[in-house]
Amino acid sequence: MSTIAVPRPLAPRRAWLTDLPLLLVAAVWGGSYLAAKDITTARTVLAVLVLRFALVLPALVLASWRGLRALGPAQWRGAGLLGLILSGIFLLETYGVVHTSATNAGLIISLTMIFTPLAEAAVTRTRPARAFLGAAALSVVGVVLLTQGGGFTRPAAGDLLMLLAALARTVHVLVMARLKHVQEAGALPLTTVQLGTAVVVFALLSTGSDTTPWATAADFGAREWAGLLFLSALCTLFAFFVQMWAVRRTSPSRVSLLLGTEPLWAAAAGIALGGERLGALGLLGGALVLVGTAWGRRSSG
Repeated sequence: MSTIAVPRPLAPRRAWLTDLPLLLVAAVWGGSYLAAKDITTARTVLAVLVLRFALVLPALVLASWRGLRALGPAQWRGAGLLGLILSGIFLLETYGVVHTSATNAGLIISLTMIFTPLAEAAVTRTRPARAFLGAAALSVVGVVLLTQGGGFTRPAAGDLLMLLAALARTVHVLVMARLKHVQEAGALPLTTVQLGTAVVVFALLSTGSDTTPWATAADFGAREWAGLLFLSALCTLFAFFVQMWAVRRTSPSRVSLLLGTEPLWAAAAGIALGGERLGALGLLGGALVLVGTAWGRRSSG
């Protein structure tokens, strides 16, 4: 990643001008689980993923053209490796949300904020703080209750896939932090190569499938196209540029804190727009996940 100067503290009014776009990103990310669930079936996951990222890739290539030309061979390889991991994350997330509720998906994926410091502690052989371990335990209990909101049964396949997606996100963060050449690359070209790699992976996996991206697009109505454009333009392109803009105007910790509200928006979208119901145990579990991840973020910072 390119080096960014530490910004000066913002006046309250200016801080809110930066915070509001970040909250909007968290909101659209939270809504992305419901949107993906609405336009995707188990048969069309690969096709939708190709369409989602192929739509925004040309804009990213144009915006990052100079940075792409400046990347060295090691940086291309590193970004390509991260792109392979990223493609696995999106596959797990999209198949997962098809087989569980949007509310569960958004809350379970937030466990990445717990898994990442735990994995980093294991790699560096350092012991996490007791407060953080307590937060992790609280989050795990919350996930168990969340996935058992209708009574204690075996967790849904989608819940397990979202849990694997959270672990894959952790791997992505750890690999990025340990690839020196990748850290020296600009954020925009790095993201472009990763998304380009993911599109290639999705396209190859969909080869020979009875549901191609083009056939899926031809079957889309106005509702499906609106959902796809929401995922492409807002959840991908808009969100990335807002992050790049905001991190130069406020602290990374503040950016992380605001984007960490994503599961709240996911739950709100699932319940208010998707008509999902958690039940008493599910509501308690969701609350524990939110408290645990917030506590864990604070104690690991």
